[in-house]
Amino acid sequence: MSRNITRRDFFKTTAFSMAAMKAFPAIAKTVSPNEKLDIAIVGIGGQGKSNYNGVRGENIVAVCDVDLERAGSAYQQFEKSKQFTDFRRMLDKVHKHIDAVVISTPDHTHFHPAYMAMELGKHVYLEKPLAHSVWEVRALTNLAKRKKLTTQLGVQRHVKTNMHRVVELIRSGAIGEVSEVYSWVSSNRGMYPSKGAGTPVPAHLDYDLWLGPVEYMPYDPKITPYGWRFWWDFGTGEAGNWGCHILDIPYWALDLDHATHVSATGPEPDPKMTMQQFSSTLDFPAKGNRPAVKLHWGQHKDGPEILKELNLPSRGYNNLFIGSKGMLLCGFDQRTLLPKEQFADFEAPKPFIPDSPGFHKEFIDACKGNMTPPTCNFAYSGPMTESMLLANVAYRSKSGFDWDYKTMTCKATPEAQAFIKPTFKKGWEMNI
Repeated sequence: MSRNITRRDFFKTTAFSMAAMKAFPAIAKTVSPNEKLDIAIVGIGGQGKSNYNGVRGENIVAVCDVDLERAGSAYQQFEKSKQFTDFRRMLDKVHKHIDAVVISTPDHTHFHPAYMAMELGKHVYLEKPLAHSVWEVRALTNLAKRKKLTTQLGVQRHVKTNMHRVVELIRSGAIGEVSEVYSWVSSNRGMYPSKGAGTPVPAHLDYDLWLGPVEYMPYDPKITPYGWRFWWDFGTGEAGNWGCHILDIPYWALDLDHATHVSATGPEPDPKMTMQQFSSTLDFPAKGNRPAVKLHWGQHKDGPEILKELNLPSRGYNNLFIGSKGMLLCGFDQRTLLPKEQFADFEAPKPFIPDSPGFHKEFIDACKGNMTPPTCNFAYSGPMTESMLLANVAYRSKSGFDWDYKTMTCKATPEAQAFIKPTFKKGWEMNI
């Protein structure tokens, strides 16, 4: 990145009131554990409902949504909060009165509100995936670190008891050294064709704001409010929908960070719509006492081929760890050590990963000064999201590439590099 964006740059490029330039706080104000946080919420329809329920015990200062119909019931619940359709206007008006921002919008509109909130010194809870492109993810991760802000990515399954036990098994060496992992989402969703383009925009939706940084596309009720997930302009496919949840397991268990090589295969990529199936491989170098790891990540309706080869079930599972002394097949809620007869008398290690006080409470407590950072803060979840997005890049570009994470370069692979950094439409440019 050439330089850090200034506050003047940000408000200029996003058409803001310049009055908001005055006396921005460098960091969020100090809040004692007994005080309530002052929170603004961006996106309160859909997944936003789950997230506002997670923080509703705090003081909700302002709420924002581009769709008044989907946000209707939430607006009624927060009738005393200031209500907006444009997150930029909301932050312009209330930034002096809030400590944190919760963001639950489609993938293509994660970056701008999150970056703006953090540039204003606000803590951020952001839905997964962290952003729509690798460049956006890195910018948010770096800014959170520079500003020393509390962050949490919405990987809510991280608090599940079974996940803790899986991590303990791997870290305690139950199956020996792990050098290979198969991770998958069992789904064939994707390739979501437009069927209603040109339909009049409903009065309750501010469609231009919904598009945000993306170039104009005729309104289509099959894309808004949900089908966007399966269009590259707006979403990251089923892989992006589930990738952060599923890859959280090997990332946590094996202390992964940045891959050095990425490749992918699958059906011919569509330039507009996301895939229904694909396979990718990400190579991670050795780290500490852990050997190099080859992570196979993909979308398969009935799981990857290795399950059939080993006569293993796919239902309820999404990760297979292969170690020097055995295997571990697991999902969010179940786990099986293999071969079963070998582990018939196995005694699991005493639990050493503490229970979470609650996924949203981790964020709230850290915002109030708890020195324990949220478990899915951007320093952890940023590299994980980048890997998921890089797999998509390899599939879309039909290429394998060596990845230099420090410079965000797909070495000698311009067709892949073209997908790393987005181009925002006029008025939404970011000079960072």
